[in-house]
Amino acid sequence: MPNAGIRAPDAASTGPLALTPPPVRFDRLALFLDMDGVLAPLAETPDAVGPVARRTAVLRRLDERLEGRLAIVSGRTLSEIDRISAAGPLAASGVHGLQRRRRDGSTVIASASPGIAPATRVLRAFQGEHPEVIVEEKGVSVGLHYRQAPEAGQAALTLSRSLAAEHGLSVQPGVMVVELKTPGSDKGSAITAFMAEPPFQGATPVMLGDDLTDENAFRAVTALGGFGVLVGPMRETLASHMLENVDAVLTWLEAVADGVEAAVGEKAA
Repeated sequence: MPNAGIRAPDAASTGPLALTPPPVRFDRLALFLDMDGVLAPLAETPDAVGPVARRTAVLRRLDERLEGRLAIVSGRTLSEIDRISAAGPLAASGVHGLQRRRRDGSTVIASASPGIAPATRVLRAFQGEHPEVIVEEKGVSVGLHYRQAPEAGQAALTLSRSLAAEHGLSVQPGVMVVELKTPGSDKGSAITAFMAEPPFQGATPVMLGDDLTDENAFRAVTALGGFGVLVGPMRETLASHMLENVDAVLTWLEAVADGVEAAVGEKAA
């Protein structure tokens, strides 16, 4: 089922026809979910995304039914993940693996690179020249959002690459955002760490993601015997399944929860 390498769109198909939707029944599932573009629609500004009752309900239901084998794996900070999900103390990874909360509530937080502070000052100066860009400080990283100033996108990317080289940082491009981060972790390494710990050990890992930042996660779950699910338009990807949008994700999660409930009932019978 999983891919060994990057999969390009099928020449005979377009859009969501290029990959099939994922199954909804699993023997023992470990589920990893990105936030923006997967659990929540992309918004003009990071703080425009908030809790939604349907999302919160299905996350709580899945966390219970999967016995804790559920984690949100996002570029957001842990505090932002908690604010938006409103689903309780789920296992989670924030800032592309630089923050991680285990299912037991203990945390592993990377120390910020000394290059983050001077890079942030330069990005703030860039913001002064382009008032519609947003600088998002996360401690161990700093993001530059240009969704409201797409004409500044190339300059933002060029500046970020220069700062990364100067200060020993990693560049993490995303959808209308570029992030400078402390090196050492990504979403894939976070998933690998989760899968080595209870309650994830021995389960089949599945990752839902939409962005290039999720390809490391797709690679990790594939190496561990699971698969990735691309959310949104078809592109070259390591994922082997896809869902069309956030609404399709929530519908699939609800079906997974129903399937898990049915399997529990079958075992009890």
